[in-house]
Amino acid sequence: MISKIMHSNIIKLKIEDTLSKAIDIMNDNKINGAPVVDDDGKLVGMIVKADIYRFLMEEGHYETCPVDWVMTKEVITASISEDILDIAKRLRQNDIIAVPIIDEGVIVGIVTIEDIMDYIIEKYNK
Repeated sequence: MISKIMHSNIIKLKIEDTLSKAIDIMNDNKINGAPVVDDDGKLVGMIVKADIYRFLMEEGHYETCPVDWVMTKEVITASISEDILDIAKRLRQNDIIAVPIIDEGVIVGIVTIEDIMDYIIEKYNK
């Protein structure tokens, strides 16, 4: 089960947060991405550093541009009851670095490629 490796202390961003704020939060928390939620806490997107870096290649207002302009709006998610291997395959097939874990419509965790790699290393390094 994915609950063995997921992070339940989730750093979430709001759609109105600026890209500058998003990068600062990610850097401060040593993460590469974060789910984006609306005022009700509902998942509305996912943003990763690569999204922001791609945006910075174009002319824009980094300091004032909201996360909403850059985030992925069709988020790939996983259920808390799913197997680690199934989620690893989904990450690879969709070329994404993290997946929010959903239970009864609520974000309860997040799993990254690094989490899965750490799990594999620990499992097979015994």
